[in-house]
Amino acid sequence: MKAVRTHGRGGPEQLYFEDAPAPVVRPGDALVRVRATGITPSELAWDATYQNADGTPRIPGIPGHEVSGVIEEMAPDVTGFRAGDEIYGLADFPRDGAAAEFAAVRAANLALKPRTISHVQAAALPLSALTAWQALFEHAHLAAGQSVLIHGGAGGVGALAVQLARWRGARVLATASARDTALVCSLGADDVIDYHATRFEEMLPDIDVVLDTIGGETRERSWRVLRRGGVLVTLVSPIPPDVAEQHGVRGVFFIVSGKSRAA
Repeated sequence: MKAVRTHGRGGPEQLYFEDAPAPVVRPGDALVRVRATGITPSELAWDATYQNADGTPRIPGIPGHEVSGVIEEMAPDVTGFRAGDEIYGLADFPRDGAAAEFAAVRAANLALKPRTISHVQAAALPLSALTAWQALFEHAHLAAGQSVLIHGGAGGVGALAVQLARWRGARVLATASARDTALVCSLGADDVIDYHATRFEEMLPDIDVVLDTIGGETRERSWRVLRRGGVLVTLVSPIPPDVAEQHGVRGVFFIVSGKSRAA
C-alpha cells in the first residue's frame, strides 16, 4: 500500500510518501480502507508517534490517528460491524495511524459514520470530540443544571464542548476573543467573556466545572471561580500535587482515549 511515513523524529521534513507493508490485523482489530485522516499539529512531537506501547521503537511509522473510511475486513473475534460499513474513530496512539491506504484499528475505537457528513468531515471529529466528551462526562461528570466554564470556546475542543454541555442541559459559560463571541453564542453558550477585556475570575463565582484547554495563567486563575467541591479538568499538563486540594476542589489531567463510555 501507499503511506505517509516518518523516518525519524522531527517535523514534516521527516515525512515521506512511499510504499509500505499492509497493516497486520490483530485480535480485536478492523482493517479500514482509509477515506480521510487528520494529523494533529503536535503529533510529530509525541513519543507515541515513534514508539510501540511497550516502548520499543516504531520507525518508520505512520501518523494520523483520526480516521474515517470503510471496513475492509475484521479479526474473527470482532462483532458489531461488517465489511463495507462506513466508520470513523480514533486509532490508538502507540500504533501506526491512518495516513495510508489502509489502517488496522481496534474495533472498540470505531463507530458508524453519520450519513449526514462526509468522510473528510468525520475525520476531523474524533480527537476533539472524544476529548470534549471525556472531559465533561467521564471526568467532570457534568450534569443538567450545573454550570461549566469552557476556556477557548472557539477552539477545536472548546467548540464541541460548548455544544455537548448545552445538550446536557448545563449553564454554559465560555472565554473567547471578541471576534469569536457570536460564533460561540451560536454554538450554545449562555455567556461569552472576552478574555482580552475582562478577567473572568472577577465575574464568575461558584462554578461547578472548569474545562481548561489553555493552561498557564488561565488555569491558575481558574481555581478561584470554582465552588467548593467543584472540578477543574485540564488538557494541557499534569496538576502539581495538592494544588486542587488547597482550593477545596478536584483537579484532573487526562489524555484522550479512543473509546468512550455513554454519558
